[in-house]
Amino acid sequence: MGKVVILGSAHAVPNENQENTHLFVQAGNRNILIDCASNPFQVLPKNGIPPNCITDIIITHFHPDHVSGLPLLLMDLWLIGRREPLAIYANAHAVSRIEAMMELFDWQKWPNFYPIAFNEIPEKEMHLAIADSDVEVYTSPVQHLIPTIGLRIEFFPQYRVMTYSCDTEPCQAVVRLAKDADVLLHEAAGPLPGHSSAAQAAQIAAEACAEKLMYIHYPAGEELETEMIADGKKFYNAKIELAKDMQSITF
Repeated sequence: MGKVVILGSAHAVPNENQENTHLFVQAGNRNILIDCASNPFQVLPKNGIPPNCITDIIITHFHPDHVSGLPLLLMDLWLIGRREPLAIYANAHAVSRIEAMMELFDWQKWPNFYPIAFNEIPEKEMHLAIADSDVEVYTSPVQHLIPTIGLRIEFFPQYRVMTYSCDTEPCQAVVRLAKDADVLLHEAAGPLPGHSSAAQAAQIAAEACAEKLMYIHYPAGEELETEMIADGKKFYNAKIELAKDMQSITF
């Protein structure tokens, strides 16, 4: 059985009820953090997740609302005595900037720092980034303002699928990532450069034949949320809902 926890659902500007968008995936012995916003040592325990259990971190792209918490997480894990290696997956654009960011903090001089293994994700569709008996994670480049990846997460042995579009304009890469998915988490920041509206996300879900659409990375407001659902229903007849902070999805 797999589980996905919505650690944050807000677009780039969070509020008192929504953290910036990031996710946690648990499958067997893999505990995968997808992006690293806010202060992980505060957000993770609120969701019943001990920070030191993380085995892998996937960074979808190097924008502050997706990566700003990473230096603090790496430092705090070191300060509580972590010794186990930690794997970080990102495209070349993000890896180079993560390394440069950490060099500003002189992290290579931190005594007894645990091993970090950078795994550079190539710019190709359906790249198998993580694979074991419980979960496989595939990545594809999507259409954002900087190099960015979307994700297809396949849970075993039940074979359930969740797709996360990440920040992107509507694109066929997400359709392919979401083909017959049980859940498509699609951003809905609005019809902006590098982003998608609720209606556009619904069109992607319909084309992919996804069983359920969940909006994420969206602006807050009850009136706006009602409007987003209505806009999506014009193009997609299956279930639509908005992802909420601290929500768990079981696969």
